[in-house]
Amino acid sequence: MRRLGAARGAVLTAVTLCVTLAAAPTPARAHGGRPYGNAACTDTACHFDVPPGTYDVTVRLGGGTASSTRITGETRRTLLPETAVPAGEHLTRSFTVNVRTPEGEPTGPDGTPGLDLTLGGSAPALAGIRLTPARHARQIILIGDSTVCDQPADPYSGWGQQLPQYLRKGLSVANYADSGESTVTYLANPLLWGTVQPLIHPGDLVLVQLAHNDKTTDEATYRANLETLVTGIRDRGGEPVLVTPIVRRWFNADGTLNNDTALLVNGLGVDLPAVIRSVATAARVPLIDLTAKTKTLVESLGPEGSKAIYLYDEKRDNTHTSVHGATVYAGLVREGLLALHLVPEGAVRMG
Repeated sequence: MRRLGAARGAVLTAVTLCVTLAAAPTPARAHGGRPYGNAACTDTACHFDVPPGTYDVTVRLGGGTASSTRITGETRRTLLPETAVPAGEHLTRSFTVNVRTPEGEPTGPDGTPGLDLTLGGSAPALAGIRLTPARHARQIILIGDSTVCDQPADPYSGWGQQLPQYLRKGLSVANYADSGESTVTYLANPLLWGTVQPLIHPGDLVLVQLAHNDKTTDEATYRANLETLVTGIRDRGGEPVLVTPIVRRWFNADGTLNNDTALLVNGLGVDLPAVIRSVATAARVPLIDLTAKTKTLVESLGPEGSKAIYLYDEKRDNTHTSVHGATVYAGLVREGLLALHLVPEGAVRMG
């Protein structure tokens, strides 16, 4: 990562200080297109003219009537789950957001400069908003494929796109997952590993879920690639966390998922989740066994109930998840982070 020159650093400090002062909580009447200083808000969205970085956002929700507000940002990331407020009351919530270029998938378009937030929910009501540069945030960096990434368009969603809603202020998700990537291509592409590794800071968590596209990767290469990622993360002072891939919705006649397609055994017969578990044990890396967790869940829902998790009805797709499914699977990742004591209980939302 390139260092800022002294003059450019001074300008950046001035800009962020201006945002801190100008974006203080403002009454709802300031909506309707009129700006909050450097923030321009309407009834359904806010735009902050800020450079890439990590920011704390504090919102004041509610108003004269009962409301229910959900906040998404950038490339369809859910930053705050739908939150109900009774009539005549207000509620304050905070979260930390990563602003980057490209704002979604690393090999995708740049997106819109600055930070864009969208207000949704059944009856959204924003009474005030404040943006400040995050001073003490810890990053959760994601390395993965299309089942993890910030998907650009409905009805698709990756679990990494839904993970931020489970995290409170002080934890940010920097999602560098990219559609179509394997361990081979992720390591080889300078827009991916070559870009991500220098961004890792001491203490950052780096979750790695790469398997779906390693369809022709032999076991020795796959193992070596995982080890390269683990070593590279540790070289930067980060803490690697290996994540086994979500299952494919591919049922046997008896209602189980005990087959190669569902459980990510590739075309060469390599049991990819088993290799991930083996590397985690050998390298003493925390493991979130998302394959096992999603298998249990999908089997419990059965062939009909599990359709809503994936995009079967919309696309006849048994690999990629809906917004609902990605949200459920992000909840499983949250549970894994808590069970491994990688994040404190007070840092996550349980709802």
